[in-house]
Amino acid sequence: MTHGPADIQRLLADHALRPSRALGQNFVADGNTVRRIVRLAGVGPHSRVLEIGAGLGSLTLALAESGAAVTAVEIDRYVLPVLRSQVEPRGVTVVEADALRLVWTELLGDPSEDPPWTLVANLPYNVAVPLVIRVLEEAPQVASLLVMVQREVGERLAAGVGDDAYGAVSVKVAYWADAAVVGRVPASVFIPRPKVESVLVQLNRHPRPSGAAGEVGYERLFSVVRAGFGQRRKMLRRSLDGVVAPEVFEAVGVAPTARAEELGLEAWGRLAGWVPEEPAA
Repeated sequence: MTHGPADIQRLLADHALRPSRALGQNFVADGNTVRRIVRLAGVGPHSRVLEIGAGLGSLTLALAESGAAVTAVEIDRYVLPVLRSQVEPRGVTVVEADALRLVWTELLGDPSEDPPWTLVANLPYNVAVPLVIRVLEEAPQVASLLVMVQREVGERLAAGVGDDAYGAVSVKVAYWADAAVVGRVPASVFIPRPKVESVLVQLNRHPRPSGAAGEVGYERLFSVVRAGFGQRRKMLRRSLDGVVAPEVFEAVGVAPTARAEELGLEAWGRLAGWVPEEPAA
């Protein structure tokens, strides 16, 4: 059983709680929505699931209902006792922590262990991007993610070349994972009701890219990407002035008149990693 609107209101009232704006708390109050998330995440009895921002346990209960082994992380010390009372009897492990400061090996174990972890979360809008990127960069134990985020954020995470939402974050996600928006969630399923629409984004980790994007150093690659998108209205020859030498564009087959949103990951890798050939002796 999961929480409906009356359950959320009762838990808030019984424990004198108010959703925290600072923490971006919007509690899911719809059983169909949380079960849909579990279904899309593809988790079940043989899964290990990490939930970030468990709140009052609406999604947590649905995850536990699937038979998965669930570890739920929550930062709010006022909400934690309520969360524990709701989900620990269902076998869920509750951890009090800031997900942006977690030491992943301490929580998730060795990356070589099976089965890999799935992250499933209703992410606060203000931490969604940094958290997703941190998991992709630092937590290889997590093989897939199903996150509920603000629509604009979700579109940025999953955008491809030429999409309006395509940006530096989209390129970074593409380096690590295949991402897609797999559903929309109306504001009406939350308490309190947010002023924005939410979407569900699925990210499946893939092997590090081959070719130019995989060969160039990670920091160098994304310093070039950030510079290009930092002045995205300008042609690359201007936005990358001082970052990429003018002769590199022709050498790697990228038009200097192109703009950042026209380049995919491989083209960024060629720009960032080009080294002139040594002259013959």
